[in-house]
Amino acid sequence: MQKFVITILTAALALTPAAGAVHSVSSPDGRIKFMLNNSKQGISYEVNVDGTPFIGNSAMGLEAREVMWDYSRARVERSGADETYTLPWGENTSCRSHYNEMAVTFGRKREFTVRVRAFDDGVAFRYELAKADSLVITGETTQFNIAAPQGQSWSIPASFETYELNYRALPIGDVTDANTPFTFATPEGLYGSIHEAALYDFPEMTLRRDSTGVLRADLAPLPDGVKAYIPGHFNTPWRSIQIAPSAVGLINSCLILNLNEPSKITDTGWIKPQKYCGVWWGMHLGTQVWTMGPRHGATTENAIRYIDFAADNDLQGVLFEGWNEGWENWGGNQHFDYLKAYPDFDIDSIAAYCRAKGIELWMHNETGGNIPEYEAVLDSAFAYYRSLGVHTLKTGYAGGFKGGYYHHSQYGVRHYQRVVETAARYGLMLDAHEPIKETGIRRTWPNMMTREGARGMEWNAWSEGNSAEYLCTLPFVRLISGPMDYTPGIFDIDYLTAKADTGRIEWNGPNAHCRIRTTLARQIANWVIIYSPLQMAADLVENYEGHPAFQFFRDFDADCQWSEALQGEIGQYIVVARRAGEKYYVGAGTDSQARTLTLPLSFLKPGVTYRTVAYGDVAGKPASVSFTSELHTSADTITIGMQPTGGQAITFIPVE
Repeated sequence: MQKFVITILTAALALTPAAGAVHSVSSPDGRIKFMLNNSKQGISYEVNVDGTPFIGNSAMGLEAREVMWDYSRARVERSGADETYTLPWGENTSCRSHYNEMAVTFGRKREFTVRVRAFDDGVAFRYELAKADSLVITGETTQFNIAAPQGQSWSIPASFETYELNYRALPIGDVTDANTPFTFATPEGLYGSIHEAALYDFPEMTLRRDSTGVLRADLAPLPDGVKAYIPGHFNTPWRSIQIAPSAVGLINSCLILNLNEPSKITDTGWIKPQKYCGVWWGMHLGTQVWTMGPRHGATTENAIRYIDFAADNDLQGVLFEGWNEGWENWGGNQHFDYLKAYPDFDIDSIAAYCRAKGIELWMHNETGGNIPEYEAVLDSAFAYYRSLGVHTLKTGYAGGFKGGYYHHSQYGVRHYQRVVETAARYGLMLDAHEPIKETGIRRTWPNMMTREGARGMEWNAWSEGNSAEYLCTLPFVRLISGPMDYTPGIFDIDYLTAKADTGRIEWNGPNAHCRIRTTLARQIANWVIIYSPLQMAADLVENYEGHPAFQFFRDFDADCQWSEALQGEIGQYIVVARRAGEKYYVGAGTDSQARTLTLPLSFLKPGVTYRTVAYGDVAGKPASVSFTSELHTSADTITIGMQPTGGQAITFIPVE
């Protein structure tokens, strides 16, 4: 992993009295200013953009049992950096981190430092503790006093157990609680997003309106009410505030990644994006089940069929859920065997067949939330998977943690990270479902490829489903934090194949009236819009076989090097372009309104002619796709027309 430092860090020290002291740091372009105010009573901060308040006066700090910090004097250190670093994979494999930094340290016996970084696209701060014994953290006083409460916000409700909730569009002043990312817009047209970065060994942060009417950090507690037990030398996660003049500017920011450390994995050659399919969607539709029996999905026969399909269609991997014994205990004692396959899944012959076909075999570990049992076998299970030639693992946590622990508490965060680091030792890439939120650790641990962390495709199989408005909000909220394994690309949007199965099971609720709530063209576009380095063709393979529109996924490459959100408004529409090698891909989607957009192709490489194929909507026929092939260059402008809930996907392949 290459790293080029352009500006050498510089530092200056100053000792200042506390009474009424204000310490400030500005972004490199001078537009964003962070001001830290300290007095004997405590510390607070403000953020201005172009001289106008963006975050009003907001309290700062941590609450610890039997500890009070001395704010009577402050030592200030200033520095900055401008560096470009490369990633082994990502929306953009080259990122620039340019910031000015201020570290304000209080106390002597117990040092409490607030480290602040100001970027051109936002600010971030964290608390650093030193010269102390271990501490018991009972709360956090950090506030986010957004200066425009009449502005609009988009978020999910606060929960320490799940992120699989619908978005709410609310005036900022009406929000009583929210999870992060918390995205908002001011009446003046500035956009912001509150989140956190580098979350390790600490509970997640949600937002709750406190007695002063200001959003305040709320940490997931442990069963005894304590928020975190930490050592005396400790850095909290960064509290980040992204700022952009447009909604798509939030998507195009690298700020969350910039706040994480470089990779701790020296050799990343084994970490490779891929396209995959698998035995999964049938279980949610009710045509298959996870357990042994006549409808078992993960059988040797099905495995061979899916492996052949992957090999024939330029996919790299195949996932099998329900391969291992224990699924009959799901919802009960949550005991799974991570080493023993069901008798009708011949794992050794399947692994050998994968190797012969050049296809990656994915393993799946559902824990049901039984963390002690899973941690006890991590090493033996991961060593076994490595012996089979497995490089990718999907994990699941659909169930409550034992002992009264929250998924998103310090206990949960520690567990998720233990799995990441153990997987790295055994050469395993991870796809985590029911995860802890993405906070950019994929820069430090690039084997943490993708995760769920929102309402994914399965909600369409047994609920009211995900609306087009939801899909037009997702990129501006959840996806700001990082990749998502949404499992896109359902072609049978009316479930005709499943409904023809007279023995179909109603799993997780009535499913007779469920369907995909977008057009087929939008399902194709989601492969581009919803970024994941592990991208799934999630439908039953029989719905892809012989379908001309599946050519898009054959041509698609999940290993992109450059991405940009070109146009969009939150909840209304989105247009994203990506480049992989010499090919480009565009995905566009709209809400329940038909929409026509004009798109300049200036993002293409100049001087190159591209053969484009557009997969578009057909008026009045949401299950049909139109095909248009043309020649274009970067000097051209095209029109993207979308039907209600529709979209368009376009491939750009250079002409030889």
